[in-house]
Amino acid sequence: MAIDLDAIRKKLNQLSGNNSRRNTMWRPQEGEEATVRLLSFADNDGQPFKERWFYYNIGNNPGLLAPYQFGKPDPIQELINKLRDDGSKESYELAKKLYPKMRSYAPVVVRSEEDRGVRIWAFGKTVYQSLLNIMLDEDYGDITDPIDGRDVKVVCTKAPGRMWASTEVRPRGKQSPLSSDTNTAKEWIDSVPELDELYTLKTYEELEKIVTDWLNGDDATSDDNLGTVHKSSSDTEDDTPVATDAVKKYKSLDAAFADLEDL
Repeated sequence: MAIDLDAIRKKLNQLSGNNSRRNTMWRPQEGEEATVRLLSFADNDGQPFKERWFYYNIGNNPGLLAPYQFGKPDPIQELINKLRDDGSKESYELAKKLYPKMRSYAPVVVRSEEDRGVRIWAFGKTVYQSLLNIMLDEDYGDITDPIDGRDVKVVCTKAPGRMWASTEVRPRGKQSPLSSDTNTAKEWIDSVPELDELYTLKTYEELEKIVTDWLNGDDATSDDNLGTVHKSSSDTEDDTPVATDAVKKYKSLDAAFADLEDL
């Protein structure tokens, strides 16, 4: 059998940490302004960006990939369906805690950091909608086009009195190529990281144990600042798991996924 050099390079990058999420992910810093060039994911049914659905705040996990989105059996989704079928208020409230949340992803080249190549930017629904609206605006069009696209300013600010920072995207006024060097542009386009190599899809059995332990209150503490506990009987008769103060740190999806992306 012939040696696959690409496979060897991939394995070497994994062993050296070059493909780790910490090295591959990018996110804007609060109080700073960055300029990025967005690229499209290839073979993505005509969509420039990718979506992934995660369960979060379940046990000691910042985020758990939902298997159902890949057409695989999903014990957490099965539990959600059972809770909804039950129809009681308690079941409905617990189902809401389990609902998956969407995270969106785009390949980016960060201007002034081009030496780091293509990275992946993860963002929430508001930024996702803003980027899609920009692309639907005939004054801008396909901002990911490597020849006639546009750079985008990304501004991350926190208003006084607000707990979490907000991110705003603004397309640059002029069209520009991805790179003035066609070879560099091609290299970037060909080296977009594989999103699904950055996250591990747990098995049905692993997810089943995680959600069962969470329901039973067997994972009240965590080094990841995530955990759930049961209320004591003196607090309420409702035995629904509730968030500890540690979990409340992750009321913001951006905060939860920031930790997930740093693993």
